Amino acid sequence: MKIAIDGMGGDHAPKAIVEGVNEALKDFPNIEIQLYGKKEELEKYIVQNERVEIIHCEEVITGDDEPVRSVRRKKDSSMTRMLEAVHEGKADACISAGNTGAYMSGGLFKVGRIDGVLRPALATTLPTIDGKGFLMLDLGANAEAKPENLVQFAIMGNIYAKKVRGIEKPRVGLLNIGTEEHKGNELTKSVYEKLQQADLHFVGNVEARDLLDGVADVVVTDGFTGNMVLKSIEGTAGALMKMIKDVFMASAKGKLAALLVKNELKGLKNKLDYSEHGGALLFGLQAPVVKAHGSSDSRAIYNTIRQAATMVEHDIVNVMKQAILESQKEQE
Repeated sequence: MKIAIDGMGGDHAPKAIVEGVNEALKDFPNIEIQLYGKKEELEKYIVQNERVEIIHCEEVITGDDEPVRSVRRKKDSSMTRMLEAVHEGKADACISAGNTGAYMSGGLFKVGRIDGVLRPALATTLPTIDGKGFLMLDLGANAEAKPENLVQFAIMGNIYAKKVRGIEKPRVGLLNIGTEEHKGNELTKSVYEKLQQADLHFVGNVEARDLLDGVADVVVTDGFTGNMVLKSIEGTAGALMKMIKDVFMASAKGKLAALLVKNELKGLKNKLDYSEHGGALLFGLQAPVVKAHGSSDSRAIYNTIRQAATMVEHDIVNVMKQAILESQKEQE
């Protein structure tokens, strides 16, 4: 399988991107990498391998660029050309840690939606106390959504949880302000009814405070709410680690204790880091489009490549196409 990667996107590009590629090529013998970007910069870090090809691009879409305009104007950027390669069938999936807005816009314009998908959704796997994690979508692709959008998100999330995460019967929950059936606004009440009728293991409404307890395997919400929940979890995890560090560093006794539990603290930090599960996914497009976190290190890029390869291996896009088609027939 061929995976196209934006070598210039992200806070630590190109070094972290290329180092992640080097590690992935060692561990995954069934992949080929197309690395897009400034050749002279990428070659500084690449370990020569017959399964990697560098495609030189003169331009880079930065984090400050206006999303839609940059994809249209910067035709020779690493991100734009990578997306075009997927559209033309030259690559099976693509990855970027660059400008999120530009990547989502480019994915929609260049790769295109699956027939029948009303809106794509941004999804990622977030941590839980038991270490298994849960998939949440939408995380910001759609600030506003209709009931039928959230039902499609649930169907796509259910397929990913089954095929990629290996969960035989994923529990699908609807994010709400209470667990009771009658709770919420008009959107959540309507979605609740539709999910009850869908061919899913729907466990009802779930509350934000229970997410990290693993109350569901797939959690569905609109992009506005999902993005706020995601950033709240990120902020809380970061603040918690800082408070723990401050406690240990406050005294000589604490510093000694920190040395004794150093490995356990590192394990806790990794458990809270959702990049261990890979990147965010733009569901509903004609090919796997995966968004790595902007601050991704080489390990996060490695995990994202593994995630993209698994999606290609299980033919996730075609399975989603079939599921969306069947759901539409049932509604007719």
